[in-house]
Amino acid sequence: MAQILLGYIPTSKLLGLTNKAARRRAVANLFHACMRDALHPIIVPGESGVAMKGGDGVWRRCHPIFANFVGDYPEQVLVSCTYRGRCPKCNVTPGELGNNQTFPPRLRQSAINAYILADEQEHVFHAACRNAGLKPVYHPFWESLPLADIFISITPDVLHQLLQGTMKHLIRWLVRIFGPTEIDARCRTMPPNHKTMLFTKGITTRSHASGHEHKKMCSILLGLIVDLPIPGGWDSTRLVRAVRALLDFLYLAQHQCHTSETIDHMRDALSAFHDHKAIFTDLEVREHFNIPKFHSLTHYVSSILLFGTTDNYNTEQSERLHIDFAKDAYRATNRKDIYPQMTTWLQRREKILLHTICINWRRREHPRQFQTHRIPDPPRVPTQAIKMALNPTIKSVTFNVLAHKYGAIEFQDTLADFLAHVNYPSASASALRQRAADLLIPFRSVPVFHNIKFTKFGHSGESEISDTVHARPEIVDTHSHVIPARFDTVIVQQDSLHSQGLKGRPHSYQNRTPN
Repeated sequence: MAQILLGYIPTSKLLGLTNKAARRRAVANLFHACMRDALHPIIVPGESGVAMKGGDGVWRRCHPIFANFVGDYPEQVLVSCTYRGRCPKCNVTPGELGNNQTFPPRLRQSAINAYILADEQEHVFHAACRNAGLKPVYHPFWESLPLADIFISITPDVLHQLLQGTMKHLIRWLVRIFGPTEIDARCRTMPPNHKTMLFTKGITTRSHASGHEHKKMCSILLGLIVDLPIPGGWDSTRLVRAVRALLDFLYLAQHQCHTSETIDHMRDALSAFHDHKAIFTDLEVREHFNIPKFHSLTHYVSSILLFGTTDNYNTEQSERLHIDFAKDAYRATNRKDIYPQMTTWLQRREKILLHTICINWRRREHPRQFQTHRIPDPPRVPTQAIKMALNPTIKSVTFNVLAHKYGAIEFQDTLADFLAHVNYPSASASALRQRAADLLIPFRSVPVFHNIKFTKFGHSGESEISDTVHARPEIVDTHSHVIPARFDTVIVQQDSLHSQGLKGRPHSYQNRTPN
């Protein structure tokens, strides 16, 4: 219930208007008229304030205002009344969109001065809008909203600007440089790994990749080209640095918690990309970088400092709500008089959900009448543990089979060293080697587990699988299909490694023990 539906905006294209320019202006005016009606109730409370009771039971005077607008680039242009190919936040010329520099921001008062003339003569109003670089929209909805600056309120969009924008361009450029055959061949040879999507048919054959698929492509993109030679004998250093810088910016922009250090890293990554982006023009895969989505990257740092991390205003959540608030609601109708039926269906669902939440809260907090509030458990630091199956995958595998099929050539010697260390933990290294050499192992086979799962315990005490390690030889299934072998790489951290300067190790690989 963090987001609720206020209303449906008409999607009519007004095809009855034959003039295309007049039709576009009419569609824009219709949108702003609907938004003006939807947000009109917050004008008076936004100015004078309204008493609201918080979750702590304290009444406060609150001022509801129009704070952020979350949408893709066409929606940002429609809301800010700017033209395509321009920035809705700053006054940058179309020929300078590819520069990594700060431009003067758009001023709300300048826009208000132009739109005040909407009721005057038409040619005067259009001239004022043209001088301000804005579309002649009849009284935008944000014109009368208190404490609202639409040019500041427009927020970055990771889904459409980064994943479906800059990364889509980057992948297309790399395919043109190395060729689709080489890129797809490397995708097919990628070994299976936990939380990594396998593109068995390559990435160049996908004409309509989703944001999730682009996110998975980015996780393997640098590995696909890191050692590929550029046709023509070009040095690939600048290309790899440009790709890495843009990927660094993508992942830094999605951090759920920022510090001054991560903000500086974002600036450095964007500067590094602009320092090496000329390789794409040198290779003749791009003539210029005057793309609005690339220019939007310059506004990420300022928006994060002002509004917080990008997960607060990413369009992934709102795109997902299309299913809950529109598609599912439409399927519940009889396809006639759909809007009254959709709104009724949504209202009933909200009432049922709120009633269910209230019942669950009373069961949890008030199992008995007049019972005191339960003291919450103290927060716990997330911990990790190994989760093994109760029974092994194979009950008995000989040492010879381990050496030939599993590649564990030194398993018997390693097992002897491990047993000697367990039995004599205080012995010296030379004494342990001697005891391991004299140790007699009374068995010739061991049980084998093909899967080891690593679970992570959160603050609520619930566990979730954070990683999985696979170790299995090549097998033939019941349909005579050969399933290739899979042996994942595991980094084992021991106490002796602390003195060797092992830095930057992932937290998910700490405290692991060999199987």
